[in-house]
Amino acid sequence: MIEYLFHQYKEYPTFEIYLEITAVIFGLLSVWYAKKDNILVFPTGIISTSIYVYLLWKWALLGDMMINGYYFIMSIYGWYLWTRKKEGEDEYPIATLSNKEKSIAFIIFITTIAFVVGVYLFFNKFTTWSAYVDTLVTGIFFVGMWLMAKRKIENWILWIIGDVISIPLYFFKGYTFTSIQYIVFTIIAFYGYLEWKKTLNSSSILETT
Repeated sequence: MIEYLFHQYKEYPTFEIYLEITAVIFGLLSVWYAKKDNILVFPTGIISTSIYVYLLWKWALLGDMMINGYYFIMSIYGWYLWTRKKEGEDEYPIATLSNKEKSIAFIIFITTIAFVVGVYLFFNKFTTWSAYVDTLVTGIFFVGMWLMAKRKIENWILWIIGDVISIPLYFFKGYTFTSIQYIVFTIIAFYGYLEWKKTLNSSSILETT
């Protein structure tokens, strides 16, 4: 079983293997801090995504590289939003999407997919089924990251969907450590949703009393 899961790493430089493991560790820390609604989600995420941008560029996985590049930028944006205070309270507390934000999320999703399709066509990357799945996952994750930066609880639903798709996708690509990471991501995202939901419900009760 071990040979089946990790045989592809025999051909990888040791340096890249250690980098991938480091990125996985910081990625897991980032999702754990997100579950806890802790601002450390962003610095740990920045470390993980910057490593993945480099690795994915080396591995010629353009869609995945763009996702992580976007994560890097949105982590800086989210870090800024989460530090903002209004009358001593968080300016962006955990909340649900408004109708306007749903429209913006849909536009981000469609725009992202259109952009990725354009890039993949330009570089002639639509050669396997995984490229088409990459396009969908990129759209899901782009919206999910934007929602997390805005502290919208619906971000967890998109993370769960994208993570479940990514588990077999990365295994197929030969990146077992990253595939395992997405298994853990899925579990944490599920409990993250429940924890944020509990916080949101508690806030609603306080507002009505």
